[in-house]
Amino acid sequence: MGCDRRSLPAAMVLGLGLTLAADPTLAQRRYDPGANDTEIKIGHIVPYSGLASPYSVIGKTEAAYFAKINAEGGVHGRKIRFLSYDDGYNPAKTMEQARRLVESDEVLLIFNSLGTPTNTAIQKYMNGNKVPQLFIASGASKWNDPKRFPWTMGWQPSYQSEARIYARYLLEHHPEGKIGALYQNDDYGKDYLKGLKDGIAGRMPIVEVPYEATATTLDSELVALKAAGVDILFDVAGPKFVIQTIRKLVELDWRPVHVLNNVSIAIGAVFKPAGPENAQGILSTNYLKDPADPTWNNDPGRERWLAFMARYYPEGDRTNVFTVYGYSVAQTLVQVLRQCGDDLTRENVMRQAASLHGLELPMVLPGITINTRADHYAPIEQMQMMRFAGESWALFGPILKGDAGGG
Repeated sequence: MGCDRRSLPAAMVLGLGLTLAADPTLAQRRYDPGANDTEIKIGHIVPYSGLASPYSVIGKTEAAYFAKINAEGGVHGRKIRFLSYDDGYNPAKTMEQARRLVESDEVLLIFNSLGTPTNTAIQKYMNGNKVPQLFIASGASKWNDPKRFPWTMGWQPSYQSEARIYARYLLEHHPEGKIGALYQNDDYGKDYLKGLKDGIAGRMPIVEVPYEATATTLDSELVALKAAGVDILFDVAGPKFVIQTIRKLVELDWRPVHVLNNVSIAIGAVFKPAGPENAQGILSTNYLKDPADPTWNNDPGRERWLAFMARYYPEGDRTNVFTVYGYSVAQTLVQVLRQCGDDLTRENVMRQAASLHGLELPMVLPGITINTRADHYAPIEQMQMMRFAGESWALFGPILKGDAGGG
């Protein structure tokens, strides 16, 4: 008996070794806070209240998509637990919610939190704690800075890149024009202005008119631009101001070439309230399929999206591109989690997020793919020009990349 007892640990070790050899994944499972054998906790912050609350549709769509993934068995058998909190688009509240998610809820990462000033408020905190701040819902160029902020990554095309595409278009089609740049006086607006100026490179005059995000209206700024002889309006604003501007241009009987930033192109949330008849000819860009564009009526990708909406988000507005955005960025995160396999550490999450190659998504425009590298955190860099006609957007021209200095 004494001999048997002495040999038992050796037998157990041998048996364990054989088990691990038979199932190597058991030896490779690695977790940070927020992940285990059955669950992955994802944090999210969006304005469910306040002036920016129209963007809350994004969070609701993402929650619905993760519900779909869970219903299908999760990611490698793990269910996604999506914790989405309101910050009212208030940076102080964003910080409060980020601390709650990281320190109390212990999420694996914070995903697609919305806004430039709000994400700026938590960027150092997230990087200091080495928690992924992944696929931010903002096009600020600062999210592509892996050397200084290796835990922060954007998703959509940068504002500077988008503005350089407009510059290329204006130089080709309206080279004699005078541009009036109406932009929000913060990182969001200044990024667009820099991209425009870099792209124009002094070849066309630009009248710069900043405004504060807290402004009530932009009437006086528009009157000043008209008086300055501007015939191209470069409009960098959120949905509330864009609705006002479209109506005010009609009131002023002023019809400049109207170039609108991609932030405010939603037909349901912007153009219907403004009056589609007032918005004819407005120019913008897109990288997503607009669900209201008849071009995609028989598109397989749109059919998949419609089936998702019908089953998991039936109350969602099928004309609102924000639902397409939420659907697509959620798909990108699921791809990253799949690539992580059983190594659900925060470090591996960022490694996989920086290893996306030629990822095609059903509601991203054909020809545009998602690509990242360890030294380049810019998943989407291509867009296509479009013009508002009738009651929908019409895409035209080739897929463009807003290369630095492009023009």
